[in-house]
Amino acid sequence: MTEAAHGGGTPGRPLEGVRVADLSRVLAGPYATMLLADMGADVVKIEHPERGDDTRAWGPPWAGGEAGYFLAVNRNKRSLAVDLKDPEGLEAVQDICASADVVVQNFRPGVADRLGLGHAAVSARNPAVVYCSISGFGPEHEPAERPGFDLIVQAESGFMAATGDADGPPTKAGVAITDVLTGLNAAVSILGALVRARAAGRGEHISVSLVNSALSGLANVTQQALLTGAEPPRVGNAHGSIVPYQAFPTADSDIVVAAGNDALYRRLCEVLGRGDLAADPRFATNPDRVAHRAELVAQISAELRRRPAEEWLELLLEAGVPVGRVRGVLDALRSADAAGDDVLLSTRHPAAGELELVRAGFRLDSAARGAGTTAPPPLLGEHSARVLEESGVPADRVARLIARGAVHQAGQGGGAAPAHAPPAD
Repeated sequence: MTEAAHGGGTPGRPLEGVRVADLSRVLAGPYATMLLADMGADVVKIEHPERGDDTRAWGPPWAGGEAGYFLAVNRNKRSLAVDLKDPEGLEAVQDICASADVVVQNFRPGVADRLGLGHAAVSARNPAVVYCSISGFGPEHEPAERPGFDLIVQAESGFMAATGDADGPPTKAGVAITDVLTGLNAAVSILGALVRARAAGRGEHISVSLVNSALSGLANVTQQALLTGAEPPRVGNAHGSIVPYQAFPTADSDIVVAAGNDALYRRLCEVLGRGDLAADPRFATNPDRVAHRAELVAQISAELRRRPAEEWLELLLEAGVPVGRVRGVLDALRSADAAGDDVLLSTRHPAAGELELVRAGFRLDSAARGAGTTAPPPLLGEHSARVLEESGVPADRVARLIARGAVHQAGQGGGAAPAHAPPAD
């Protein structure tokens, strides 16, 4: 692993001393590298000197001229804003990649190779490098250069076909779920490859695609299609293989009930005061309940409408039946934090001021012990000069690069990083 003297990374966390050259943009790659940064890696985010990551312009909402989309997935990183069309700028990035433990990129197929930033070029200089290529459809997919944003892959992978009400149209998920799954797959595979690189000094070329992540992430739904030879039906807020496992209206708002086995179903019937439903042979086992879904759901719905949601939540939780309120996103964040989940973190951003962010889905004991702090998502080019100097570029050469616009340094040569402010009314 690289020395911690690079100036980035979080002391005391598992990936302290690991340096990541992040050539990715938008969501899948940046999400993966943010997870690595949360675990202590020094992530250098390499961006275009004028526009930066595409998501810097993906607003509203905005905070201090910074797009909320960008802020969501780029904390704990350092920004180097450099023009890869400039020979000196490109050479500096080639050197950074060759000295990194991990390189992550999502260029169109062939672009990284043409720039001397592909796996062959980087691994020739650093055989231990863990190199992760992210794409929409993977290197073997034809045509290889096909672009693949999340929406396209949700459509092509069956995600949309499996989502929505039975009598409604195919529906995309409310978040770019294939990007998020791809980011998780990238992070997991990078960690595995780092373990071997540490033990054997041998790197890995990892290929992660949105479509493969989507097909894998459909899990039981893809298996259902393979076993039946038919398209899985859309079931809305229910479950194709478990009953009752869905949303139900109450007297005042919706709740979800997840009776995932026969014992939980019997407890549900007890709380509802409907022992007859537990004794009815039509509903005795889960396969029976799936076969008689409509009759059972109608009976349960009628009972749940008799009381408000809060009463049912209290009664069902006391009985050990999994139940939850259907919440809005902001309500869910505040509720989780109020319940002691510590889902939110705060940091001070140079343009946005005090900024709340959502923690990763895991918790590190080292973080709980206070190892390091959370760095805010960087301004465009905020760390350009320092990163280049750490990489061996003399200060006078860095100054020339900045002067001719090949490198952007926030606060120099035109002030702060370009902000994509919301349009005027």
